[in-house]
Amino acid sequence: MFTPVQTSLGALLLFHGSSGLLFHNGVVFGISSLVSGCIFNPSRDNVPIVAGLMSSIIPVCLFAPSLIPDYPASPNSLGSLAATMGVGFLLGWGTKNGRGCTSGHMLCGLSRLSPRSLIATAVFFTTALVTANISGAFPSCGTKPCYTAVSPTGAELVFMGSAVVLAGITNMVVVPKALSRSENSQSIFSYLAGLEFGLGLLISGMADSAKVLRFFAFPTDISRFDPSLALIIVFGIGPSLLAFLTQGPGQATENRPKTKPTLSDHWKLPTATVADIDWRFLAGAAAFGVAWGLRGVCPGPALLRGAFQPLWGVATLGGYILGNLF
Repeated sequence: MFTPVQTSLGALLLFHGSSGLLFHNGVVFGISSLVSGCIFNPSRDNVPIVAGLMSSIIPVCLFAPSLIPDYPASPNSLGSLAATMGVGFLLGWGTKNGRGCTSGHMLCGLSRLSPRSLIATAVFFTTALVTANISGAFPSCGTKPCYTAVSPTGAELVFMGSAVVLAGITNMVVVPKALSRSENSQSIFSYLAGLEFGLGLLISGMADSAKVLRFFAFPTDISRFDPSLALIIVFGIGPSLLAFLTQGPGQATENRPKTKPTLSDHWKLPTATVADIDWRFLAGAAAFGVAWGLRGVCPGPALLRGAFQPLWGVATLGGYILGNLF
């Protein structure tokens, strides 16, 4: 169902997590590279963020369990297990060669006005849309059209609103005042950014594979079209773009010199340009789009779903690792 309030508040948390990591630690919140890094080269640059992301399920389970997605059943046969691993393989191979997914390219890349991320996003979003409409596996919303708006309960609204407010206070007040420019401070905030981002995925609906697939139902099956995720552009990418244009690297004015990250001495941003795009980059973005369109999952939401469905998570992660090795 259409969840304008929930998705908007979740998108603000995605903004706080991704922009906070950029402006405080100087790095881009690219989940696919973070997951691969945790697997193949764990370090203080990736482990705290992924740990924070996974920790986000705890407050949701404790205070707003109704926000936990109603996931499809885990694999119950060799065929479904192989299919799950196949999707994981496409996620791993696609994000490795496409150099990112919905977080690094769409949320963070578009907000940094990266032409390379714009091309990647156009490829994987179009591929996902076509794939989903060809497969036609759009989950039903029962007797009502999926574009019917629903409001959060009072308890959900208090939890979501509190999370957004606390994230804003943490990022804009607590971190600049309480943490110094050091590696330990970066690790602390990396965890907090992962926590904020994970809450954003769960609250916005990005972690709900059924909701993602319903977003792709346009224009084939309007009755099953859920427009919720379009609000991530407004409340996730929009604020990130504004922040980058006004406070980002090199944004100097007469009264303010070129900025540095709050907790780091320098920016660590992607340096690749459009000139670096090759067939593997485009094929990788397309492969990721196929996986996203088939199952409605990308690396971050896959980690969260794996926490609730360990068998599904092991199969997907196994395929993801294999995809990264090719």
